[in-house]
Amino acid sequence: MSAPGDNVRKHRRQAGLSQLELAGAADLSPSTVAKVEQGGNCSMETLHTIARALNVKTSQLLAEDPPERERLNRPERLNLRDLRIALTPPIALSAPAVVPAPPVDEPAIHRLRRETKDAALLYPAGRYESLAAALPGLVRVADAAVAYYADGEERRQALFARAELLGLIGKYLNQIRQFDMAHTAVRGAIADAREADNVVTVAAMARNLCFVLLRTGRFDEAESVAVDAMDLVEPRITGADPDRYAVWGAMAMEAAAAAIRNNRPQEARDYRRAASVAATAIGHEHEYGLPSLDSFGPVTAAMKSLEDAMITGDARAVVRRAEEEEALASRAWKRLGSPGKNDRNRFALDVARAHVRTGDSARAEEELVRLCRVAPNWLDQQNMAAYTWEEVAAKRKRSLTPEMREVGRHLGVIG
Repeated sequence: MSAPGDNVRKHRRQAGLSQLELAGAADLSPSTVAKVEQGGNCSMETLHTIARALNVKTSQLLAEDPPERERLNRPERLNLRDLRIALTPPIALSAPAVVPAPPVDEPAIHRLRRETKDAALLYPAGRYESLAAALPGLVRVADAAVAYYADGEERRQALFARAELLGLIGKYLNQIRQFDMAHTAVRGAIADAREADNVVTVAAMARNLCFVLLRTGRFDEAESVAVDAMDLVEPRITGADPDRYAVWGAMAMEAAAAAIRNNRPQEARDYRRAASVAATAIGHEHEYGLPSLDSFGPVTAAMKSLEDAMITGDARAVVRRAEEEEALASRAWKRLGSPGKNDRNRFALDVARAHVRTGDSARAEEELVRLCRVAPNWLDQQNMAAYTWEEVAAKRKRSLTPEMREVGRHLGVIG
């Protein structure tokens, strides 16, 4: 199909018009509109007329490239300047470097940890602007606490508190696609946890590093980091600490996610089995107690395993398992515990995409509309949501519903 024909169809559907309705609005014959959309030759005058009826620029109908998404949550709108300054202060260019003096007053580490946990609640709520505003001040407090204590248990506690905070920051920045800054924050979290001699936290923070590596296509490194973390916290005895089981199982999930994306299906299956063993040992969704990490357990492990089938193109398996596996039924969550909000949203998006692929666009539309209502900021950061919307729009024979057109406007796509 020619670029004009494709673009006319996309803008018409975004406007909620049928070919007949567009023809009426443009004072053209329905056959003319159909011919244009099918790639037939048309005059510039006709394109001008159609553009006026669609209330778009004629150049938009002539564009060769697909329209670029207009994100609602652009990073520059989230006031990241202060956070960037706090995370990456300038270094001294002359020697010796000037070391800032420690604060005069003893830092309140318990207060820092409480405020970090409070800030973490803004993330699943999608309140990204509020989170961006809160984080720089917390970084300065955490840096001051680490500078105040030179050694001993107090320093370990300060390092642990800063690791918690940096892990949260890394997770947030990864979500809004600020990958380099996210990498900086997570590396700092791992370094702090290592100095604090807390191996479980080191491994837990490595999960945030895997998130960044996966989203930037560094699959070999993501798998390697995940396996190293598994080795670090492997529960070698029955009845080991649930935190250790949970982190080990979560890292097995990340290793599987990297392997399946790297065309290593057998290795992915092995890692998924390890995650299932850990989930069974715990028996329910377990909270780590770290603000940057979601829970792990039988429900999360089952949800994440569906990603493998989606990536390999087995949409029917995704739909079947979503309907048949006990752990994935919301009624089972009262017994097993509820998974994290982000994991629930990602599961719903995977199932929606699977419904499109298996011909049930109506259920996919229903899920996209629901996600746009309950998690709009999260959805806006998911390219998969835009791709799914475009597939639904392309397969729908009738005009899009007003609700789906609103989802499209939110995602910045037309179809």
